[in-house]
Amino acid sequence: MKTMKLFYSLAFALAVTLAATGCKHTPGKITPLPSENSGMVRNDTGGGTLPSDTGVGTTGGGQTAGLEDFDNMIQDRAALANYTVHFAYDSAAVRSSEQANLQAVASALSSDPSAKLLIEGNCDERGTEEYNRSLGERRSLAAREALAQLGVDPSRVRTISYGKDRPVDPGHDQAAWAKNRRDDFVLLHPKAGA
Repeated sequence: MKTMKLFYSLAFALAVTLAATGCKHTPGKITPLPSENSGMVRNDTGGGTLPSDTGVGTTGGGQTAGLEDFDNMIQDRAALANYTVHFAYDSAAVRSSEQANLQAVASALSSDPSAKLLIEGNCDERGTEEYNRSLGERRSLAAREALAQLGVDPSRVRTISYGKDRPVDPGHDQAAWAKNRRDDFVLLHPKAGA
């Protein structure tokens, strides 16, 4: 009987200790959602603004540039529009069939040392918003890493995830979803005199 009381007392003490201390949980990196009033990079070409709260730090391809290095750059969406990289469903792996597009992007950057690059990761409409933001981020970082392997300095590249917020095809079928699983590349030029 005394052994049972001791066992229950120890079990109760252990339960109370675990409940009081709990497990320390550190959330993973969360891709911030762009808001109207967050710090934005100005776009003088009429194509919108760039969130200035992503792409800073060390990831994959090395040290990336600080936010100030991308402030007030002018977006050129047309320059690399033909080199969009597409992904398989639920994947952030850059397919070998997309290497020619990445090589073209790397060549464009090597021909203009003052230019920088924004990689926009996108997903199809399936999945939660949080999941798609994370997947879009992994896709943009995978393209950044692939460009680094082609000789592009990672400090010239910013990444952002739009998740499922910017579909190019509003359809709800396999063909539309395949078009929406992509990385878009935006060439960034410094303003004249900057």
